[in-house]
Amino acid sequence: MHVVIMGCGRVGSTLARTLEKRGHTVSIIDQSGDSFRRLSPNFSGRTITGMGFDREILIEAGIEDAEAFAAVSNGDNSNILAARVARENFGVENVVARIYDPGRAEVYQRLGIPTVGTVKWTVDQMIRRLLPSGSEPEWRDPSATVRLAEVHVHSGWVGRLALDIEKATGTRVAFLTRLGEGLLPKADTVIQEGDLVHVVMLERDATTIESQLGTKPEEL
Repeated sequence: MHVVIMGCGRVGSTLARTLEKRGHTVSIIDQSGDSFRRLSPNFSGRTITGMGFDREILIEAGIEDAEAFAAVSNGDNSNILAARVARENFGVENVVARIYDPGRAEVYQRLGIPTVGTVKWTVDQMIRRLLPSGSEPEWRDPSATVRLAEVHVHSGWVGRLALDIEKATGTRVAFLTRLGEGLLPKADTVIQEGDLVHVVMLERDATTIESQLGTKPEEL
């Protein structure tokens, strides 16, 4: 898949290298051309100097073909603006914004933009939110038979009960992350925009379940 990143600081450059090593194509945008020195000499992606929320700059970075967008500059306002442009103007579903001010995170989550705070940030967390396939295991039992994983859920599941996911896939929804906090689902819990869904499933069924949840659900 193609991923566009705004911000080539320590976070953005590490994220770009990690994604490229996993076989994805990457374009990275930064206001300062000097920032691209942080990238590996072997980096083969595109580097674009400019503002990451500028439509023309985003188009140059390949946003029209992108399946994911990460806003990880050092400015909260720039990050959320760029994330909203990527989501609302170009229809990119897998969008994540880095937020410094925890007081703003809840507001942005309600806009449907997953946010990652600097304190708990890791490249691994970013990867989980950007890649729609290949969920990252959060836990495996000693026999490697059962895994707990955060799984990408298609926007079509928003408004459905968490129980609908269990019925459709045979998994157990262990918990949701909503507005940065864990939530144990009840019988009437509805999936909301911005929710992160953590499911328990058999290791052998992981690919099938990721495919099911990554597409629009059928009528139940």
